[in-house]
Amino acid sequence: MSFSLRSFSLRSFEGTGVEASFLASSGALPLVLAPAAVGMQLVSWTGDHRALLDDALDACGAVLFRGFHGEEALGAERFERIAESLCSPLLASNPEHVTVTGRVQTPVAYSAKHKLLWHNENSFNRVWPRKLLFACEEPADAGGETPLVDSRRMFRELRPDIRDTWLHRGVMYVRNFGSALGLPWQQVFGTNDRAEVERRCADDQVDFTWMPGDLLRTRAVRPAAIPHPRTGEWCWFNQMQHWHVASLGAETRASLASIMPEEEFPRGCTFGDGSPIPEEHVHHILALYAALEASFAWRRGDVLLVDNVLAAHARNPYTGQRRLLVGLGEPTPYSDASVMDEMEVGAL
Repeated sequence: MSFSLRSFSLRSFEGTGVEASFLASSGALPLVLAPAAVGMQLVSWTGDHRALLDDALDACGAVLFRGFHGEEALGAERFERIAESLCSPLLASNPEHVTVTGRVQTPVAYSAKHKLLWHNENSFNRVWPRKLLFACEEPADAGGETPLVDSRRMFRELRPDIRDTWLHRGVMYVRNFGSALGLPWQQVFGTNDRAEVERRCADDQVDFTWMPGDLLRTRAVRPAAIPHPRTGEWCWFNQMQHWHVASLGAETRASLASIMPEEEFPRGCTFGDGSPIPEEHVHHILALYAALEASFAWRRGDVLLVDNVLAAHARNPYTGQRRLLVGLGEPTPYSDASVMDEMEVGAL
């Protein structure tokens, strides 16, 4: 099936009890749905119009539900019910997120002074969430937007020689656990048992090396792009910019280099065959993300549903007490035939 914005119309929502629109500041990403009458329950509406919502998400990549809760914060329990209705099953929290309650998390902790770069959530893992749900409990005083980028446009508009090279070679994510700055493997894996870590690495198609000093280095090779599981559209889908040294700010990179060799940095990134990724490639990809991103200002009570394959997301710097809730749903492995078919560039 192929479904895109070209075949999608806002008129599809006429008579459904919601008003559909696009934010002038962000173009077609995200689609905005607002209740036509006060008191409409989001869970009830989505349950009655699930097929329409799925088609809209396929077309637009992200849907912003605005005004269903007025200016009221949802709270974790109500958010979890909404998340279960939109992207069940939800993934369990991991040590790099803070659990609020149940399977509700906060965003990854990251300095408010810096931009968290665009990424497709957990795309370095064998199993990743196909849908993400965010809810705004408290917007930042300034900044703090969640920029979105259409992954289909990224794939289409990348320089062809770069795109084709990445498609053929894939991406290797290298992680050093328990180094000077890396999280200890015991915390990330939730166990002190090396045999359990080795079993889980094997299950997740991750190579591992035990290093001196009870340190662990892992390597995982993943695709750089995949066809969308429902629409078949090719999407740029990886998390290179959180791993490659060229994505670091100059000051951060120099500071790390002053205390350890590059191969011992907490994270690193190469092509899947282990050959280095040219920094020129990294700069081109980052520039295209920046050119394509769309942003909107959060309001208290907003709920944002994102297709993790169709849209990458980021986080802008901010001031104030920004609070969001996060749910990661519909776990999908790379091994799914619907995801992995025709990965070679020659099949495009």
